Amino acid sequence: MTSTAIDFESIKNKQRAGWETGDYPRVGNTLQIIAELLVEAADVRAGQRALDVACGQGNAAIAAARRFAEATGVDYAANLLTQGRERAEVEHLQVTFIEGDAEDLPVPDAAFDLALSTVGVMFAPDHQRAADELVRVTTAGGKIALASWTPTGMIGQLFKTVGKWAPPPAGVRAPTLWGTPEHLSELFGDRVEWVNLTKREYVFRYHSPAHYSEWFRQFYGPITRLAGSLPDGDLAQFSEDLADVADKFNQADDGTLAARAEYLEAVGIRR
Repeated sequence: MTSTAIDFESIKNKQRAGWETGDYPRVGNTLQIIAELLVEAADVRAGQRALDVACGQGNAAIAAARRFAEATGVDYAANLLTQGRERAEVEHLQVTFIEGDAEDLPVPDAAFDLALSTVGVMFAPDHQRAADELVRVTTAGGKIALASWTPTGMIGQLFKTVGKWAPPPAGVRAPTLWGTPEHLSELFGDRVEWVNLTKREYVFRYHSPAHYSEWFRQFYGPITRLAGSLPDGDLAQFSEDLADVADKFNQADDGTLAARAEYLEAVGIRR
């Protein structure tokens, strides 16, 4: 199926409704270390213009601002932007948050020295268009730095489990493809020279696999939305399925959860 046959706008509207359900920052804030590691890998410098694409509640923008970069975050979910502004204000950080689509960024060409995304842009349904936008807004010689869950890691398996209950739209490629060097090469071609492609692991730490399942059902918007649509019997099975994924990757031996989730840290130079 060609991209022209896919109704990306309808898909994004449904995605936005998902992210505006629940309270995603209750999950996303726990991932802050991914953003801190990413901006260090990208060697962010004071005074650089940094754009956090599909920023959610602003993890990468906040990490860049902590290093005195001129940070901007863009996302299409207004509720997440509100929380990003609140976080920046509490930390006395200068971050600009604007509403916008990762596939049609509301900023000029070559406006940023650095384009960042931590498990954000990977969810744009039109992969190629999102990649093209990252290239467009980054100045020549600037950097594109991405952290994306891998297909075989814990979150990749979580998405497969969710997909059994709510199949993804026909023709839309899996977001976890962004977590593979091959897909990045396909999307960016010779426009980006990837100088760092490192597999890292984030550890999800919860009281138990069941606690992880409960937390994601309550707060991770798309999963919250799906859980709310299931009858009681199916909800019980869905809850167990989520816990089973976490348990599969759990390395704790004391009854708690310490589950390693693989992601790809990618830093490239915009040619």
